[in-house]
Amino acid sequence: MACTGMALGVLTLACVVSAALGAAPASGPLKVHPRNPRYFADGAGKAILLVGSHTWNNLLDMGATDPPPRFDFEAYLDWMAKLNHNFIRLWAWELVSWDTRGGSAQWSVPKRCFAAPQPWLRTGPGKALDDKPKFDLARFNPEYFERLRSRVEAAGKRGIYVSIMLFEGWCMQFISDAWANHPFNPANNVNGINGDPNGDGKGLEVHELAVKAVTAVQEAYVRKVIDTVNDLDNVLYEISNENHPPSTEWQYHMIRFIKDYEKAKPKQHPVGMTFQYKGGSNKALFDSPADWVSPNPDGGYRDDPPPADGRKVVLNDTDHLWGIGGDAAWVWKSFLRGHNPLFMDPYDGLILGGRLEARFDPVRRNIGYALQLASCLDLAAMTPRSGLASSKYCLASPGNAYLVYLPTAGKVTVDLSAAKGDLTVEWLDPKTGQTRKAGVVRGGPARELSAPFQGDAVLLLEAAGAGESR
Repeated sequence: MACTGMALGVLTLACVVSAALGAAPASGPLKVHPRNPRYFADGAGKAILLVGSHTWNNLLDMGATDPPPRFDFEAYLDWMAKLNHNFIRLWAWELVSWDTRGGSAQWSVPKRCFAAPQPWLRTGPGKALDDKPKFDLARFNPEYFERLRSRVEAAGKRGIYVSIMLFEGWCMQFISDAWANHPFNPANNVNGINGDPNGDGKGLEVHELAVKAVTAVQEAYVRKVIDTVNDLDNVLYEISNENHPPSTEWQYHMIRFIKDYEKAKPKQHPVGMTFQYKGGSNKALFDSPADWVSPNPDGGYRDDPPPADGRKVVLNDTDHLWGIGGDAAWVWKSFLRGHNPLFMDPYDGLILGGRLEARFDPVRRNIGYALQLASCLDLAAMTPRSGLASSKYCLASPGNAYLVYLPTAGKVTVDLSAAKGDLTVEWLDPKTGQTRKAGVVRGGPARELSAPFQGDAVLLLEAAGAGESR
């Protein structure tokens, strides 16, 4: 799978590492590609695949101590580079602490977990429910925004794009003591802000446009985020992780608010909306004014992803499909159906699962293999063409290039009627990352090709000379 800087015929993990460590700075700002809206275009107009592993504590520190242990962001970037990943969801977290027994059984931390820093200063007067000074929601915390900028900037220098998560809605619904630990609880701020006007002790109204004073504080915070990072090329935004379905109009409002505010700024960046849990619909995502979306399993996004139709750039994220899950097959099925695969990673094990669980290494590695392949192809010309391969997984520029996935060992038939000359044949083994050249095949009628190794396989057919010309 020929590409500048790669050893022809062998896509070993060492090769991926070498290419990734030499990654150029991220180029942007990203825009939906005008010819192929399944992907974003970088600053040079090239279609790019966004792939990566993200973990909860990559912006706010989280852990069982107060203050929590500091997350080593540089080590995280080194790790991503070795895997050849180019995208991060930079997580928000709205609670100062929480009772982990009221959340997910996958958490490995003790009873209480703390999160810091927060966007607002804790100045008092008076004590909040956690016996610390109350928040002043009119005064921003410089530490938060300095950290935000420095981490986005550091990622960009390594060729990594960052989606800044602005709000987090899962915790508000499913953590038992969430409202007691939220800055918009009137007992926790000096501004008289009450995000729970119905008094049910949940505070879900903070994400519903229900309280004008709350929305005004949120809008001021969003403006501050944009002012902090607008000049950077590698920025995307995500309104909220897994918020409840009644948050739809609030999320639509925030998407439009960002777009309107950035109109007067030097750069405009993509805005995303992710699956609303529990009970949200993918229709709400695709009907939104967002540039990109992350769907739920409905429609097959977990087991047999539907072909992307270009209505939105789809970042197909294991977070919204399993929580923590996925496998190498899912990576290739997603990629060859025109999606951008993302993995929610346990990583350091402080919050989610075990430390760098080896069972997920195939997902991590194959995400990197997919990006390496995408970088070597004219991705803007590639569209899902399931009917061209008997395996039903094919991303193709008919006549020029065909990328085919075989979920099981054996043979695949590919319709090459659009190809007039010879095509080179090359196979990739997802288990090892190694590739094997297999000569050429003549275009014209359908051709049957056999994988040279056991297990699943990836096949690349390219017009003769196309790989060497890059």
